[in-house]
Amino acid sequence: MSNKRLFLLAGLVLLILIAWWAAGSMLMPLGGEGSHIVQIPKGASAGRISRILAERKVIRSAIGFDLLARIKGKSAELKPGAYRLSASMPPGEIMDKIVKGDICAKWVTIPEGFTVRQIAERLAAQGLANEERFLYLASNGRDFDVGFPHGDNLEGYLFPDTYLIPLGVSEETIIRQMLDDFAKKAVGCISSGRADMSLDKVIILASMIEREAKAPKDRPLVSAVLRNRLRIGMRLECDATVLYALGRHKSRVLNSDLEVDSPYNTYRYAGLPPGAIANPGLDCIKAAMNPAKVDYLYYVARPDGSHIFTRTLAEHQHAKEIARRGSH
Repeated sequence: MSNKRLFLLAGLVLLILIAWWAAGSMLMPLGGEGSHIVQIPKGASAGRISRILAERKVIRSAIGFDLLARIKGKSAELKPGAYRLSASMPPGEIMDKIVKGDICAKWVTIPEGFTVRQIAERLAAQGLANEERFLYLASNGRDFDVGFPHGDNLEGYLFPDTYLIPLGVSEETIIRQMLDDFAKKAVGCISSGRADMSLDKVIILASMIEREAKAPKDRPLVSAVLRNRLRIGMRLECDATVLYALGRHKSRVLNSDLEVDSPYNTYRYAGLPPGAIANPGLDCIKAAMNPAKVDYLYYVARPDGSHIFTRTLAEHQHAKEIARRGSH
C-alpha cells in the first residue's frame, strides 16, 4: 500500500474517531443539580423540541438530540406536555420520558362562558380535581384573598383561559391560579376602561352577555339592551338567568320555566341577578363596559344564534314572528 493511501486511510480513521467522539460528547448528560419544568408545545417537531431542551439547558446539543431521535425512529413519537427534567439525565432517558408522555402537568382549556360547575366537571374529567371539593370551595370562596372584592360565590371570577396545572395540586391551588389570572387580566381591563359600574356588576352583566350573545357583533348591542332596561327600571327578562336558576341547560325556555322562584329569575325580579351566571371572557367584559349607543329595548334570537334588535314591543313581536319563520 502506498504512503498516500496509508495517509488517506489514517485520515479517514481519524475523522471517524472524531465524529464518534463528538457524537458521544453531544449525547453525554450536560450535568448540573436541580430539575426544570420544560413545556413541549403541541405540534412541535423533533428539531424544535431539541432546541427547547437545549435552551432550557437540560441537554448538551440540540443537534445531538435530534440525531438520536432520528436514529431511534422516535421523531414522530415525542409527546407534548410539561415534563420535569434534569441536566443530569442522559439524553436517551429524557427522550424515553417524552416518548412515554410521562408528564408532570396538564394543559386544560376553560372556555369563555363556562359555569363553575362546568369547570369542575372538566377538571375532574382530566383527573386534575375532585369535582365536589372544587364546587364546595368555589361556593365558599370568601377566604381567597386575591386583591379584589368578591363574595362567597366565585362564579364569574374563575377566568376562562388555558392553564398548565401540575398533577396532584390541591383544588385550592387551582382556584387561586384562576383568580390570579382574573386579577391580572379582567381587573386590569376594568380598571383601565373606567367602568361606570362596580366590578361585581360589570362581571354580572358580562356573564349575561356571554351566555346570551353567540355572535361577537351582537355583544355591545345586548349590553345596550340590558343597560337601557336597567336605566328605566324595566325587568331584564333574560333567558340565560332563568336557565341558571333552573340549574340545567335547555335548548328552549318554556313559559312554565319562567315561574321558577329564584333571585336569578330576571322575569320575576327586577335589576341584575345577585351574582354572575357564568365566567365571562375579556370580550364580553369590554362589551359590558362599552355598550352600543342605541335605544333598543328588545332582542330575539334567530335560528343561527344571531339576534334581531328592536325598540318597541310591537316591533319585538314582529321580530319574533320573523325568527320563528326562519326556524322552519
